[in-house]
Amino acid sequence: MNPALCPAPHTHTTCAAQATFTIGVFPANSSQIECRSRRGMEQESLTGMLDANNIDEEISSTKAQLRERIPDFRERLADETDRLRNEVAAVRAEMRQGHAVVDIDYDDVVADRIDQNTIDRIHRRGVVVVRSVFDQQQVNAWNDNLMHYVAENDYFGKQKAKAGLDKYFGALASSKPQIYGLYWSRPQMEARTSEQMAKLRAWLNSLWQVDADNPEFDPNQECLYADRIRQREPGDASLGLSPHIDGGSVERWLDPSFQKVYRNVFFGDLAAYNPWDAQFRTQTNEIPSPAVCRMFRTYQGWTALTRQGPGDGTLNIVPITRTISWLLLRALDDDVPASELCCAKPGRALGIFKEYHDLILDAYVPIPTVNPGDTVWWHPDIIHGVEDKHSGSNYSNVMYIGAAPSCEKNRRFLEMLRPAFEAGRSSPDFASEDYEVDFKGRFAPDELSDLGKKQLGYA
Repeated sequence: MNPALCPAPHTHTTCAAQATFTIGVFPANSSQIECRSRRGMEQESLTGMLDANNIDEEISSTKAQLRERIPDFRERLADETDRLRNEVAAVRAEMRQGHAVVDIDYDDVVADRIDQNTIDRIHRRGVVVVRSVFDQQQVNAWNDNLMHYVAENDYFGKQKAKAGLDKYFGALASSKPQIYGLYWSRPQMEARTSEQMAKLRAWLNSLWQVDADNPEFDPNQECLYADRIRQREPGDASLGLSPHIDGGSVERWLDPSFQKVYRNVFFGDLAAYNPWDAQFRTQTNEIPSPAVCRMFRTYQGWTALTRQGPGDGTLNIVPITRTISWLLLRALDDDVPASELCCAKPGRALGIFKEYHDLILDAYVPIPTVNPGDTVWWHPDIIHGVEDKHSGSNYSNVMYIGAAPSCEKNRRFLEMLRPAFEAGRSSPDFASEDYEVDFKGRFAPDELSDLGKKQLGYA
């Protein structure tokens, strides 16, 4: 395999990334890092059943209970390891033949020309590039507008004045891939509330298994989620994100709500585990943290504002949807200390580490090259990261836009999001930097379309 398509596993992070930094994701350079215990580390405030002062004891107790309740643990882990090993080999073979990430056209989606074989591949790989969602001329205008929005409002000067407010990314330069705390620019709002996005996200949401009699969410109605933008300069060499999964860490084992989501992994028919089964997904209890999204997202995603691909400081991914089942079982194995879950820590993203997860890293690959107006989508349990170095010659810019279908959990979040939108404050999921309260050119509430009003819960 071309080494540019499948980076060598030894470059990836070890456990000490979580032991070293109190908040945030994980540095990509692992060669100078060692794993050490969480004891004595700063703890996040936990809610519900978790005791922040006794997290090691909580982990030890829950792991013992799970092992007791899983008498066939050895067989489960062996079966899942074999399954994952086969999937890793399949990803590497697909990369040699072309690419493991599914690649489709927006026009084929709206014309209902996506066949079942392609849908099956999306279910298996958990990642899909949808081409030409937006016209390139429109996207070029959006990119120019955003660059102007940043410059005209002196974002960089204000960012220096508010240094330290963003504890998630701000604590470490090498964990901040030039992501800007901007949420309410005209391009972001126009893209989020566009008819194209509405049609595409409805189709993507329909790929989930939802009980018709008791649906977990409405696949045809979105709740707007305000995320940020990335403008990564060419030549940047220190601003990567190591492999991780968003949306919860230790609670995936410790909290009963997550145990329901992964019921077949722990207690039921392991072979029948379906990552696309929506049941209980909107009912999980995440630990409050800037590292954890409070909305349920069927997909994380972004829209490309510039051409970018391997080597351009952009997205890397493990395109195996089922990997989470192996991760959950792996943390219960005997070689993991009783008070640890493969270095998972509360209030953080769930990190992937060579010392425990070496098998997975053989399938950690860059996305294919995308053009302005293309979009990338990935299942919420997919492992992903950002390349350490931007070796290209142009900006690598994106707008982060995922899919958050209407459900009780997401509608509750809108109650907090609407006042932030109206005042130009930061999205409630992120640090209260509030750059845009006096920004010129900010999208105003009276500019919302009927669709935008529905997505924000005004109608």
